[in-house]
Amino acid sequence: MEEFHKVRRLPPYVFEQVNRLKASARARGADIIDLGMGNPDLPTPKAIVDKLVDVVRDPRTHRYSSSRGIPGLRRAQANYYARRFGVKLNPDTQIVATLGSKEGFANMAQAITAPGDVILCPNPTYPIHAFGFIMSGGVIRSMQVEPDNGFIPALERAIKHSIPKPLALIMNYPSNPTAHVASLDFYKEVVAFARKNDLIILSDLAYAEIYFDNTPPPSILQVPGAMDIAVEFTSMSKTFSMPGWRMGFAVGNERLISALTRVKSYLDYGAFTPIQVAATAALNGDGAEVDEVRKVYHRRRDVMVDAFGRAGWTIPAPAATMFAWAPIPDQFRHLGSLEFSKLLVEKADVAVAPGIGFGEHGDDYVRLALVENEHRIRQAARSIKKFMGASAPAPDNVVQIGARR
Repeated sequence: MEEFHKVRRLPPYVFEQVNRLKASARARGADIIDLGMGNPDLPTPKAIVDKLVDVVRDPRTHRYSSSRGIPGLRRAQANYYARRFGVKLNPDTQIVATLGSKEGFANMAQAITAPGDVILCPNPTYPIHAFGFIMSGGVIRSMQVEPDNGFIPALERAIKHSIPKPLALIMNYPSNPTAHVASLDFYKEVVAFARKNDLIILSDLAYAEIYFDNTPPPSILQVPGAMDIAVEFTSMSKTFSMPGWRMGFAVGNERLISALTRVKSYLDYGAFTPIQVAATAALNGDGAEVDEVRKVYHRRRDVMVDAFGRAGWTIPAPAATMFAWAPIPDQFRHLGSLEFSKLLVEKADVAVAPGIGFGEHGDDYVRLALVENEHRIRQAARSIKKFMGASAPAPDNVVQIGARR
C-alpha cells in the first residue's frame, strides 16, 4: 500500500534500528548500558511531586485545562525570564505553555509555514527542528551549527541562493546534539542580520540551565530588537527532571505567539491542570533543585570524559547540555555512525545515538547521553575498551560487518 504524502517525506527513523538491536539484546539477557536517548534518569524533585499530589486530590482540577497555560504558570515563566535573563514578557500576549518544546516547535511550523517556504536549519540538529517544517510543507536549507565567524557569511549565501527567500532561521544553543554554546555578541549579529533580511528566528533554549563553566547561556531575547522577530522555546524536562510531564513554553514576539496559540487551541486543551500547578511551583522555587541536577550532570560528564579517554576514545568535554558529541574513533569511522552504533550494542553492550539521525553532517559522530550513573558510565568505558582492543588487530573483520557505502 502506498504511504501517505507526509509520511513519504520523512526519512527512515534511524534510531529505531539501534532500538531494535537493544531490545533484542536485552531479551537475550544482556545488560545494555543505554547512553542513547536523552531520557533523564533523575527523579523529579520531591517538592514538585508533592505539589502535584496535593492538587490532584481536588476534583475541580480534573476538568479540561487551558491550552495556552493557566495564568499562574504563564506569570511564573515571565518571572523566570525576568530573573534569569532580564527580559520582560507579558504573560497574556507573549507566553504560551506547550506540551514540551517539541510540540511547540511542531505546532509553530504548522502555524507559520506555507507550502514551499524555505527554512534555514542547522545540520546536525534535533530532528523536530527540520521535520516539523517538512511535515508542514516547508523546504529545509541546511546551515552550519558552529556559532563562529563563518555563521553570518553562511547566512548571506543562504539568502542569496534560496528561492523563495527564507522565511525563518532555527537556532539551538546550547545545541542538541553538538553541545555548542552561543554568546550574546553572536546573537546580536544574528538578530541584526535577521531584522535586515526579514527573517523570523525560532530559538530552542531547552538546555539553558544545564551548563558547566559558570557562564549561564544567554537568551536571544536579551538582544534589543529580538522581540520583533524571535520566539524562544524552553522545556522543564531536563531542568527539573520532568521529561514525562511534558511541560514547556514558547515566548517572544506577540504575532508569532498568537499564531501558535490559535493553532494549539484547535489541537489540545493543554497539560493536566495539576501538572501545570506543580510546574508553577517549580518555576517559583529557589533554584536549589536545578543546581543539584546541574552538579549531577557535571560529575557524569567529567567521569565520561576521563573513563572513555582511558579506554582509548577521546570525548570532547561539552560545556553544556546532557550530551557529549563524540567523533567516531578513527579505526571505525569508515563504518558511519549507524553501523558503528549497532556494533557497540552487539559487541560492547553499550547503546549510543548515531549522529546521522541528526542530519547527514553528523555521520562522523555519535551522541552520548549522560543518563546513566557514574558507576555505569565507567562500566561502559571498560566494555568499550575491551571491544576496541579486540577489534584493533583485525580491522578487516570490522569492515565486513557493514562498511558505509
